[in-house]
Amino acid sequence: MKRAFVIGHPIGHSRSPLIHGHWLKTYGIDGSYTPFDVRPDELRDFLGRIRSGEFVGGNVTVPHKEDAFRLVDHRDPETSHLGAFNTLVGRTGANGITIAGSNTDLYGFLANLDQRAPGWSEGAENAIVLGAGGAARAIVAALAQRVSGNVHVLNRTVARAEALIADLGTANLAAHALEDFAALAPTARLVVNTTTIGMHGTRFEGLTLDALPKNALVTDIVYVPMQTPLLAEAATLGLRTVDGLGMLLHQAVPGFEAWFGNRPEVTPELRAVIEATL
Repeated sequence: MKRAFVIGHPIGHSRSPLIHGHWLKTYGIDGSYTPFDVRPDELRDFLGRIRSGEFVGGNVTVPHKEDAFRLVDHRDPETSHLGAFNTLVGRTGANGITIAGSNTDLYGFLANLDQRAPGWSEGAENAIVLGAGGAARAIVAALAQRVSGNVHVLNRTVARAEALIADLGTANLAAHALEDFAALAPTARLVVNTTTIGMHGTRFEGLTLDALPKNALVTDIVYVPMQTPLLAEAATLGLRTVDGLGMLLHQAVPGFEAWFGNRPEVTPELRAVIEATL
């Protein structure tokens, strides 16, 4: 039986076991996916369990993503610039089992939009990203690939947005204060919230969504609640919206395929399973 895992500290909140458990049952695979609470000082030893052959790989969540990036043997060239890995795969070679790392958040973000808002990137000249924390990195990098114009990164502390842009090193990125939203909104076809604002009913103050074009799309990586205050306001204005649950579901696809050999689908049935827990 192939065994995979998700590790974090804490880990009780993770929906990943439900996602992968659903796929294992759906595809009739003899495998397991188990959550483990691993402290930072235990991470190196735990990863040794992949090298020993106990696990085929697993997922990494807060606070281990940056440390996992440093500890793997092979880094995915397409996502190494993010400096954090959430997916680990054991590779068997002449020198035993080594660990390959990658970041599937970039894929998950784009796949969610492609599924829930087909054609969203056609003519998407400019985008606005709210926040410049760890969650923003993969999203900004993804949009830099798909948006023909500029990706404007807005943050309370502009210096942090500037640092993110400098790290990614892509020409079509620009840093701004949150207060610049109104000036940028008229030419933005996409707005993405990457902050935790939206949880527990919290909301942005002073964001003038009505300044956005009528064909703009607003999305949020927060999925508890499914409809954040930002998405609710956007819907009231008649703007298209995409919730954040799909990103969680789609980012799980590449790992499952690598560990168990089947490329799973993100279906309405899977969404229903996870929505029931929110």
